[in-house]
Amino acid sequence: RVERMVNGIVRRLESMGDPEIKSETIGELVMDGLAALDPVAYVRFASVYKNFREVRDFETFLGRLEGAEQD
Repeated sequence: RVERMVNGIVRRLESMGDPEIKSETIGELVMDGLAALDPVAYVRFASVYKNFREVRDFETFLGRLEGAEQD
């Protein structure tokens, strides 16, 4: 499943046709893929990608996740 996700991200990046892609674009695609694949991996990646520094950062992020799930 992870390999399929990565292959999908690579295809999306290739289809953009841009020889230079911002790391933010790649990070967001990985976040989207992980959100659909594994919620725990998603939060772990987000904590590094978004540079969580305090417990409050996790709480805020998880609160947004819970709010999005209820929509």
